[in-house]
Amino acid sequence: MEVTPEKIQLEIKRAKAGEQSAFNFLLNSFWSEVYGFQLKRTRNAYDAEDITIQTFSKAFSKIDTFKEEYKFATWLIAISKNIQIDILRKKESSIRSRISDSDQERVYKVADLNPSPEDVLIKEQNLAQLLSFVKMLKPHYQEMINLRYFQEMSYKEMAEHLDEPMSNVKVKLLRARRLLADIIKKADH
Repeated sequence: MEVTPEKIQLEIKRAKAGEQSAFNFLLNSFWSEVYGFQLKRTRNAYDAEDITIQTFSKAFSKIDTFKEEYKFATWLIAISKNIQIDILRKKESSIRSRISDSDQERVYKVADLNPSPEDVLIKEQNLAQLLSFVKMLKPHYQEMINLRYFQEMSYKEMAEHLDEPMSNVKVKLLRARRLLADIIKKADH
């Protein structure tokens, strides 16, 4: 299906209403663009991926502030650029920043009521086969799948275990599920 500007606007409205599938759509539609932008800037795949995760985390937590007269991709790139600049400043000053409790409370609230297509696909696999697919993921994505599906941790427990903001955990898990679903689909063909 072609991603039209109208479809993007519709999904942004749905995301503002808190619909999980809209967040998935936006992440999947714009991941490559933001990641590619950061890869050119950082010349480091790990840093580019980390900044991209932070970008979507911040964008999703502030989705209500997005103004429809702007392009969503441009908004994401601006957020991404600012995050990278902040990281560089922190590295240069070597002062570690801390996330306040109020920032944690502003984490976007995504209802997790219905299983996503990725969740359904993951649950349909037999355990041995699923484990072999999980091992094809990068280690940090393996950990996300392990904590959520095998240890059955909540987002809050995962955030505490990983010592990361809950919004980053949610975005990483969205990405991990998508990558795992892609691996499963390729194996089924």
